[in-house]
Amino acid sequence: MIDGFTDPRFAPLRAAFASCFADGLEHGGAVAVVIDGKLVADLWGGHADKARSKPWTRDTLANVWSASKGVVALAVAMLVERGALRYDDPVAKVWPEFAAKGKERITLDLVLSHQAGLNGLDAEMDEAGLYAWHPYANALAAMAPLWEPGSRCVYHALSFGHLAGEPIRRVSGTSVGRFVMREIAAPLGAAFYFGLPEALDHLAAEMIEGPKASDWVAAALAGPYPHACRNPTPLATQPNARGWRAAEIPGGNGQSHARALAAIYGNTVGGAKPLISRATLTEATRPRFAGIDSCFGSPVAYGAGFRIDDASHGGRGAGTLGHSGWGGAVAFGDPAARMGFAYVTNTMLGFDDGIDPRRQRLIDAVYDAL
Repeated sequence: MIDGFTDPRFAPLRAAFASCFADGLEHGGAVAVVIDGKLVADLWGGHADKARSKPWTRDTLANVWSASKGVVALAVAMLVERGALRYDDPVAKVWPEFAAKGKERITLDLVLSHQAGLNGLDAEMDEAGLYAWHPYANALAAMAPLWEPGSRCVYHALSFGHLAGEPIRRVSGTSVGRFVMREIAAPLGAAFYFGLPEALDHLAAEMIEGPKASDWVAAALAGPYPHACRNPTPLATQPNARGWRAAEIPGGNGQSHARALAAIYGNTVGGAKPLISRATLTEATRPRFAGIDSCFGSPVAYGAGFRIDDASHGGRGAGTLGHSGWGGAVAFGDPAARMGFAYVTNTMLGFDDGIDPRRQRLIDAVYDAL
């Protein structure tokens, strides 16, 4: 059974979402659409736990993995608009320790477009060090680039969040999680957390590792750029641990629901009071890299942290900005449609062609209704 509501125009979205369950592709999840700052669809269904003892509710939260990165990119854009950061400045301008071992010329732009040569650590680091923030951030600052910065794009799976989050912390005086809550989530009444309060732990869905979900980890470890999956190695079920949920890991541990992510993007590209100006949005989505990710051999285009016109956005709207997440989640904005779209799931799957049929069905239904 699918719960929630849609504006009559988006009624076909309910049928598309139901088909994901009927075809055995979905265990639990939610999808939402915001247009002109107004919520026009908010649907959820299935179960929040593997045992099917907890129904997915309106307020169930999912770990959205790298869909978190788009929220980090928005936080950076807000600070750029305020003059606290500049995309073309060296990171070391606000994080002096980062200049060590030849990194003094690495700009924020290179970090945000996965060209910094720091896709992971070359030193041993356990989960506790990652969770504690400073050990992991300090290790990134102390290391030499793993390849020539700016020479190629290699996905920075977890390190992205600390590389972008530490400049946020340095100029805002607060952690990235607190900044996002204060400046983005709270003003919108949106549930998005880097560092989930223990009192809300009961809302967190159990993440379920499905077929082929971790194939990309094995491929990365066997390839020429394995560091993103070392020190420590990410695990699909890691978000089920309280330590992961409590930490701030902005490269991948955002806890949210679809309604919140749709609101964030809907109020980035539209709404009565957009979170950033149109000029800042244009600059944040200016291409920094368009080509082949050297780790995965797949095409990608990055603005300043946002994936732009990405295949995960369904290929239906030109000029889209957002980010997908490991296993299926996706959230993006479409400035032309003044729309924010989000889909979250606890059913982590992998597909050989890289196209998740669940989100493709949902996105197709939305654009067909526009």
